[in-house]
This record gives sequence, structure tokens and C-alpha cells, in this order.
Amino acid sequence: MPLNTTGRTGPLEGTVVVDLTRALAGPHAAMMLGDLGADIIKVETPKGGDDTRVWGPPFVTPHDAERESTYFLSANRNKRSIALDLKTDDGREALERMIERADVVLENFRTGVLDRLGFSPERIAEINPRVVVLSISGFGHDGPEGGRSGYDQIAQGEAGLMSFTGSSPEDVQRVGVPIADLLAGMYGAFGVLAALRERDRTGRGKVVRTSLLASVVGVHAFQGTKWTVAGEIGTAQGNHHPSICPYGLFPTSDGAVQISVGSEGLWHRFCEGFGIDPDLEGMATNPQRVGSRDGVIELVSKIFRTYETEPLLTLLDEIGVPAGKVRNIQEVYEWEQTKSQGLLVDVEHATLGTVTLPGPPLRFFEADGTEVTETNHLAPPVLGADDELVRDWLKEAIR
Repeated sequence: MPLNTTGRTGPLEGTVVVDLTRALAGPHAAMMLGDLGADIIKVETPKGGDDTRVWGPPFVTPHDAERESTYFLSANRNKRSIALDLKTDDGREALERMIERADVVLENFRTGVLDRLGFSPERIAEINPRVVVLSISGFGHDGPEGGRSGYDQIAQGEAGLMSFTGSSPEDVQRVGVPIADLLAGMYGAFGVLAALRERDRTGRGKVVRTSLLASVVGVHAFQGTKWTVAGEIGTAQGNHHPSICPYGLFPTSDGAVQISVGSEGLWHRFCEGFGIDPDLEGMATNPQRVGSRDGVIELVSKIFRTYETEPLLTLLDEIGVPAGKVRNIQEVYEWEQTKSQGLLVDVEHATLGTVTLPGPPLRFFEADGTEVTETNHLAPPVLGADDELVRDWLKEAIR
């Protein structure tokens, strides 16, 4: 019996991924691979399953069924679930048989836990030399704090992200989603794809490691080189860019608008559209405007407060200045542009029935423009939903 019983396709069709992860970073990596067509076997503890199954509210409680966490639903589409106790002989034997047939194994246990269960990287390579292992940790598996537990908000703080996020240095804030977890998952999936490509050449798998710390440092971008090259420490400055001006959120008479004046050409267009002298003292060039940020913000805010939001956005579009509003989540998912990009998918859940989920962010096309994106998606599984399917698949492998 094949694992893919629904006929789903994609670039990773036929790739088998054994997902031992829980919470968010690892499950997000697995979901990305599943979105690309891989067969994901999510291994969960029989006692409660993935931690996020109880992360709530909100929960959705169907009639005569256990409640479902919307948090779990956000990170586990396109997966199968098998409940295994890896501390038992049966659980370890089943996992070993899965590894024998797998292309990828994902894990985010604390450093050393998988080794103690009998599945060190060396042992996994003995079972299947071709398998790619992705290991996600909080702060790295080695170094003076290697093996330290990692949680998203702690990592956002420790990795510096919170120090330049917020209204001011006295009001640092976390990002509104678990961005360290999500980035670690994305980097992890990226590393898996690279290792699979290398395996095509060498015939051997690799161990890919990343961490919440590494994922956040990896996106420091200009804030990183601001320190490593220029010796300056970035700080929280609210909703205005530290290196481009004007670039940020400005009040209108009935709301707010964001603009990005990222070049001198745009600055001249902006000034022409609103009757501003582009060569005002301290405003002729971007470095001057950054140095006079408070004055520029005050000038733009004074002008924008005379407009309502929608007419202002229309005017900015007409003069060619990038701009936008700040939408709440409801507005985003009801926006026709969001829908047009396939960012909402309907799935049939075992207990909830038809539910709508945020969809995969990638689309695929033939050279002639024909879209070939897979639109058939599996709902996040209830705990142990695919025990029989996976075990039958393993029996077939032995014959």
C-alpha cells in the first residue's frame, strides 16, 4: 500500500520524510516539504501527541469529538500521523523500519535525547546511508551553550531581534508571530533540499543542523553589518526605517498609510506630487533625510493628516510612490489579492469537516504559463490517524 493514497503531486513526489519534531520549527519545515509533494509521516507520542495540540485557546470543538487546537492546524497540513512510544521496543522497531525507507528524518529533540533512544546520527546512517537528517535546536548543538532549550520569544531576545523591534529602546517588542521558529523551519527545509540534491550526486545523505539562534542571526541583514562593519548598534525606532527616509507609517485623517521612498527618483516624484521643495535644507539626499528624520517625519505627517486614507493611497499610486495600508487578519484573508495567490485552501478534516487554512506560499508554472501547483491538500491529522496505513506500508517493505 503506498503512502500517497490521494494522488498528490509536486516536485518532491515520492520523497518520504519521517518527522519526529513537535511544536513549530520542525513541523513548519516538514509542512513545507509536504506542500512540495513529499510524503510526511508525523511520529507523535501516544500520550497527547504534538505539544501544540493543547496550545490554546482558541480551540475548535466538533460535535462528539475532542477539541482541535488552531495552533496545531497552522503547522501540520499534508502529513500522516502515527502514534509511537519510542521508549518501547515496538516504537523503536517501527521507527527503524521507517528510517530504512526514508529519504529524510527531521528531529528537534534536546541535544542527546535521540542518541539515548538509540538513534544517533551514526546509527541512522548505519540504518540508511542515503538518508538526510535535519536537526533543529534552540541555540546550536555545540558551543558553550550547546543543547540549551530554545523557545521562540527567548530566542528573539537572545538573538538580538527584540533589541531593534519596538517603538523605542525602552519599549522593545517581540515579532507578532513565532518568527525564530518559522525561520528555523524555513532554513531547515532549504538545507534538506540542498542535501537531497547533493545525495543525487554522491549517493550519501548528510546531517543538516540549524537553530533558532542561527535563523535569527541569519536575517539580521543590514542590522548585522551595521555592527560588524560600522561598529554601530541598531536600536528600536518604531515604524520608521533606520537607513531610508521617508519610509514608514504615517497618520492620515482617518487611519494610517505606509510609504517607501527608497530612491532619490522616488523622493523627487513624492515632492512633486505634494508640492514640496526636494532640496529643502537637510532633505536633498537620503543620508541628509536620515540625519533629519524627525523633521522629515513631521513634514510628511502634517501633509498626510489632511487626507483620508483611500484617496491618499490613490494619489500615491498615481505619482508612483510605493504605499499601502495596515490590514488586520480578517482584511488580509478577505482580500481578493490574497485569494488570487492560492493563499487559502480548503481541506477535509477528520473531525472538523471542511476547514479553511492559510495555504502554501509557492506556486509552480510551466514555461508556457500553465499553472501546475498542487491544490489537493491533506488536512492536519488527528493523533494516530494513519497508524494502520503506515504499518501496512512498513509490512510491504519487508516482503
